[in-house]
Amino acid sequence: MSTTLEQFAAKCKDALKSQPGTAGRKAVCGLVQDVLKEPEFVANYIPEGTPERKVLYEDPELGFAILAHAYVGAKNSKPHDHGPSWAIYGQAAGETIMTDWECLSRPTETVPGKAKHIRDYTMKPGDAYLYDPGVLHSPRREGSTRLLRIEGINMEKVKRYPYEAVDTLSPAAE
Repeated sequence: MSTTLEQFAAKCKDALKSQPGTAGRKAVCGLVQDVLKEPEFVANYIPEGTPERKVLYEDPELGFAILAHAYVGAKNSKPHDHGPSWAIYGQAAGETIMTDWECLSRPTETVPGKAKHIRDYTMKPGDAYLYDPGVLHSPRREGSTRLLRIEGINMEKVKRYPYEAVDTLSPAAE
């Protein structure tokens, strides 16, 4: 029998409450990997035709959100973090090429932040990765994909500022 969304959300909440900080988030990352191995869970909550962003659950006490994402065709994102929050990306179908970035400077209301490429890796179905607050990353999809994502805060409620990729800081920016 497949895990229900309610069971999954309860396990995530238990992990976050019993292990505050990164340890709890790592435990949730493991829970994401577990449900992604369940074909029924994926079919029930992240079916083909899911919108690009669908909030499945938002915890009224802790504020974390469980989301389903489906992207048709190729799609790229610029380097970004999740502001004061963390995020876990779980690959349900297709592949995502994820890039990790070094933050050279944080953005302000008027100036984009600067980010330098560190590495690329491919997320395959069943993979999940934690991005703690402030950790820069960017997903690239060369084909259709589906993901399960957990946000520490529903990011629709958070103002974020852009980053741009650079090779090095210019002398004027130092």
